[in-house]
Amino acid sequence: MKKLMLICLVLLSSKGFSQSFTQNIFSRLEFGIKAGANATNFTNANFPTDPLIGFHAGATVAFKITNNFLFQEEFLFSTQGAKIKGGSLGDQDLKLYYMAVPLLFKYRTNSGFYIEAGAQAGIKIKEDVAGINTDNFAKKVDLGAAGGIGYQSKMGLGLGLRYIYGISKVADVNVSNITNDFKNNAVQASVFYVF
Repeated sequence: MKKLMLICLVLLSSKGFSQSFTQNIFSRLEFGIKAGANATNFTNANFPTDPLIGFHAGATVAFKITNNFLFQEEFLFSTQGAKIKGGSLGDQDLKLYYMAVPLLFKYRTNSGFYIEAGAQAGIKIKEDVAGINTDNFAKKVDLGAAGGIGYQSKMGLGLGLRYIYGISKVADVNVSNITNDFKNNAVQASVFYVF
């Protein structure tokens, strides 16, 4: 009988610990949605380019390590690319579509202003490239470093500005007069809401 009571006490206490631990974890999570505009271009390209205007939209989840320091992950559909101005590719909007996953450390002040820095990985979903006889102009994975600033109000509505510096090369194609050294770069302006 003593063993049965001991087992019951252990199970009840572990259930209570498990519930409080789970509640503590969920109380530290912030979920949100965001959308905004992108201005993207290629760097190190040996052909003339201008910035291309696009968009991004998706969901965010952040874990509050402390009240001011967070780790944030986002799942965004994002357009990138550049306006090509002549050369081997002619005049066209070279559009690349990615599922982007930024992983960011964020410091947010008590007044709501924040700074963020981290990395971003993008998985190519689609590309619009005219005049190239290949289905794979851009690589499947695009890597970048990200940093930004912004403001989040107490009710959860916020504005953010972020720069993404391309680390990996965009293309790996064998086309005359085009080097494969160019990289994606983007400036993003976002509106978001955290629940």
